[in-house]
Amino acid sequence: MKLVLSRKGFDTGSGGVPSPIMADGLMVSLPIPDKTAPKRYTEISWAPGRTMGDLIRDLAPARVRPDHFAHLDPDIDVAALPRPVGWRPLFGQRGASQSHLANAGIGAGDLFLFFGLFRSVENRGGRLAYTRGQPAAHVLFGWLQVATVHRVDDCGDQMAWAADHPHFHMLPDAGNSVYVARDELALPGVQAHVPGAGLFRRHAPGLRLTAPSASASGWLLPGWFEPVASRPPLTYHADPGRWTRQGDRVRLRCVARGQEFVLDVSAYPEASAWLAALFQSHEA
Repeated sequence: MKLVLSRKGFDTGSGGVPSPIMADGLMVSLPIPDKTAPKRYTEISWAPGRTMGDLIRDLAPARVRPDHFAHLDPDIDVAALPRPVGWRPLFGQRGASQSHLANAGIGAGDLFLFFGLFRSVENRGGRLAYTRGQPAAHVLFGWLQVATVHRVDDCGDQMAWAADHPHFHMLPDAGNSVYVARDELALPGVQAHVPGAGLFRRHAPGLRLTAPSASASGWLLPGWFEPVASRPPLTYHADPGRWTRQGDRVRLRCVARGQEFVLDVSAYPEASAWLAALFQSHEA
């Protein structure tokens, strides 16, 4: 199995601000703006009676309009939109990032862990505002284990249930692909019936990638992530200078850009226990 750490949602380059962590710990990943997408922020729900347009109005008024179209991808929250019969969670990719996934052989059984840039918010005068003194950090917010992969240009009408996904509204592109989720996770040590895709709803230390007191791209990971001996490194992170051992943990200077980082966990048997703990310990 391969593990993909997949960067998604608002950041300083796309959208211009971090996604919010509410006072109760609820995380909401803000999808990036996309004028070709079929749904607006005002149409996408993040809680009953609340839309992402509300969050855009409060947190990013200088960069994005609440009625702008949003690239809702990964689309892994069934409650985000009204869903047609047969809908399943899915994720799309194209261009160089899709070529990277294809070259790595990502397919059935492989696992995406989605992360993004998040920052705490608070209610200030009836509107949400970023909490003073709380910096942004990279945090895991969701997952998808692949059941099938499809080239969008070849789908025809066979995936009509996915018509609201932004990758079905792009110009013809032979590399444009979507990854459809399994019904349930199939991972060693995960015994409960965990959906094949979903959200880690609330922020917790075990979901945080960024090291304490570090900039967002300064990660602190379990020590087994370090690519020692003959183990293939996390893609885009082969430079040994990016890794620094710190007891039973390892510091990683994450690349500034890039969306999909692939780890072949067949060379990292410790990953199974880490993943099992991840899904057993955090509200999903």
